[in-house]
Amino acid sequence: MFDVLVYLYENYWRPDACPDHRQLSRKLSAVGFESDEIQDALRWLDGLASTAESRVAPQSSHSLRVYGEAESELLGQDSIAFISFLESAGVLPPEMREMVIDRASAVGSGPVQLDDLKVIVLMVFWSLGEEPDALILDELFVDPEDRLIH
Repeated sequence: MFDVLVYLYENYWRPDACPDHRQLSRKLSAVGFESDEIQDALRWLDGLASTAESRVAPQSSHSLRVYGEAESELLGQDSIAFISFLESAGVLPPEMREMVIDRASAVGSGPVQLDDLKVIVLMVFWSLGEEPDALILDELFVDPEDRLIH
């Protein structure tokens, strides 16, 4: 599913640039994605669209997020630490954080792999028509082992 999401992010500027589900399914199938993977991704995107439409009013930037036991197990420590990093960098406001957590929980079993969480974060930005700044994109896309230190 995550490969399909990355493909959509890289090939469609915003969700409204995507064709309808039937046509998109055909295009994704023609590119080589499996039918089950496509359907999982489209269902996940429908949930993302619903979450984006029903976003709550912005919360205070001073709010504190406490993760319950089930959320901690689902997300895992690496993902929670990464979400906290994005929040502290001022990149992930509380309402977007909640969208990320909601979509991570829609994936199913945990803990969510950090690379998968990064795709979820990208897709939340994408669904809102926002693009993270270059440094955050670097953090989301580039494997730390592939980084060049200047």
